[in-house]
This record gives sequence, C-alpha cells and structure tokens, in this order.
Amino acid sequence: MDSLTQIALGSAVGVAVMGRRTPAWKAALAGAFFGTLPDLDALIKHADPIRNMTFHRAESHGFFYLTLLSPLLAWLVLRLWPNSGSYRRWLLAIWLILITHVLLDALTVYGTQLLQPFSDHPFEVGSIFIIDPLYTLPLLLGLLLTLRRKADNFRRWNNLALGFSSAYLLWGIGAQYHVKQVAEETLAQQYPQVEQILVTATPFNTWVWRVLAMTPDGYLEGFYALNDSDKAIKFDFFPFADASLQAAAKQIAPHQSAAPLPVSEWEIARMAWFSHGFFHLREEDGRLIISDLRMGQEPFYTFNFVVAERDADQQWQAIKPELDTVRPPIRATLSWLKQRATGQRIAPPRVADSYHIE
Repeated sequence: MDSLTQIALGSAVGVAVMGRRTPAWKAALAGAFFGTLPDLDALIKHADPIRNMTFHRAESHGFFYLTLLSPLLAWLVLRLWPNSGSYRRWLLAIWLILITHVLLDALTVYGTQLLQPFSDHPFEVGSIFIIDPLYTLPLLLGLLLTLRRKADNFRRWNNLALGFSSAYLLWGIGAQYHVKQVAEETLAQQYPQVEQILVTATPFNTWVWRVLAMTPDGYLEGFYALNDSDKAIKFDFFPFADASLQAAAKQIAPHQSAAPLPVSEWEIARMAWFSHGFFHLREEDGRLIISDLRMGQEPFYTFNFVVAERDADQQWQAIKPELDTVRPPIRATLSWLKQRATGQRIAPPRVADSYHIE
C-alpha cells in the first residue's frame, strides 16, 4: 500500500494497543514510524529494475524477521520515552504495527514474501488497490479526532475507524470472491481453454473489478461492476506475439538459466515466477519486452522491462533490464471508472495516447 496508508494504519494500531497508558501523540508517532519501516527496503538499489521489483517486500516483510526485530525496537522506544508504557505493551504494539503492515501489503496484487527466510513465495490477494481512499480516510479522520481531544474517551474514534477500515478489507475479499465466481461461470461457457484467472480491484475502489485470464495462446481481460445488470462479463482477447516464446518462459524455474530462450533467461524466469504466470513476453521494434499483466490494464502496464535488443545482424543481445512504464490517460481512465461504477457497460480506454516513463 502507499506510504500514507501505512502511516495511518500504524498510528491507529499504536493508539489502539497502547490505550490510555501512553499519550496518544506518542503512540501515533511511533506507529507512523514503525508503520513505514518495512517499506524502507525500497531505498535499496539492486543491480537492475527487475531485481528492484522482485526483491522488494522480501526479507523486510517476513514474519520471522519482524518478530525477531520487535523486542529490540520496543527497548529502543523505552530508551527514548521512559515511563511511556510497559515493555510488554510496547512490544505487542510494535509487533502488531509491523505485522498489519505486511498483511495489508499481501492483500494487494504486488506480491509479499511473508515467509522469508523459509520461502520466497510472493503472496498476493488483489482484493484492494494500492491506494484506496475508502480505507485510508477513515483511519486519518479517527486519528485526527483522537489527537485533537485530550479526554480518553475520544480514543474511541480511532478504534471505530480501525474497525471500519478492517471491515472494509473483509468487504473487498468478499466482493472479489463474488466477482471470481461470476468470471468463472462466464469463462467456462465462452473460453473453456482458460488456464489461470486473476480478479483484482481497479484503482481507488472495490466496486469495479478487473478480470485477467490466461490461455495457451493469449490472455483475456474483462471488467465487472457489482451493480452490473448483466452477469456475463465481456472479455477482450489479446493473442501472444509468440506463443512458443511465452511457453518456454513459463517452463523454467526462477533461478535456472537452461531454457530455449534467446537471452536474459534469469530475468525472464524471475518475472514469470514473480507474476505467477500472468506475464507477456514479446518483441517490439527490435526489443524483447516482458510485462507483468497484473498491474495495469491493456495496453497500459506499470512494469514493462526491456531485456534484450537485436543487433545489426538481427541477433539478440542481452542488455541490463530497463523499466519502460506505460501510463494510461488519467482523465479518460477516471471518467471510464466513474461510468462503470454507475452501471454503464462501456469499453475501457485502449488508445495509445499514453506516455512512457523510463
């Protein structure tokens, strides 16, 4: 999730756990700091953008490491603020702040390696977008009301906001499950060759959902709003540029290099693994590009990586991976989302008036 949301969640958890034993501002300040702490791994720059992406939310988000770190952090807080609460209470607060951070991240579609160092499996749910005002704003409002009032009973606003936001997360999981059932029914009737299905929240809401389905020859994309009168989802099909190349990338393990691929086997295999198979490997203008299809919508994807280029003899030459983000037209996309949320079944923006950010 975005930093503001993690700050708000950390502060809310800190105030709720520490209660009247600790001044609310101290609990909120500590919560804001520790709620941001796991994401500081984003400041570490690895050898290339693919490593930056796939090593983010790794050790810093593992239950094991965060549990080991919590006692030291609680001790440091009491060194800074003696008599601000018991060690056991601070330990519980800090541990919950860190754990709720990574659990919230796991509800997004990015992938969070919760079981490091025992497993590097990236857990993802996709039931909430990385920025969702309906989750964040109640937390901020509850904190504001709590911090502006000195009476202990005003802490209830923080607790109510925390409860509402938690209920909103459960709502998102339930809505996602419902949409997946609708999608599976549509796909079973129209596209029985589907191998994988992914349902994710669209930007800033849990009302309109994106459905991505992979087939041996390409992928399908459709959208569903919870108030759609027609339960059959309309899908658009996008064929793979090279189905054999796509299949070869899926067959290799994430840390192996022996595969019938032109170049950059590790990077391609790493992306195939991290995306759980929701990727597209293709050639465009003499460049070999791999896209993570989970984050974005056709043809606008956040994580496109150029991994090879053709030389003068038209032979592939590996290059250091380059990030080539394709942003959607913001106004058109927001306008489309608004119309879809009101039940209008119109096609999403697919025009190429986007821009690249490298």
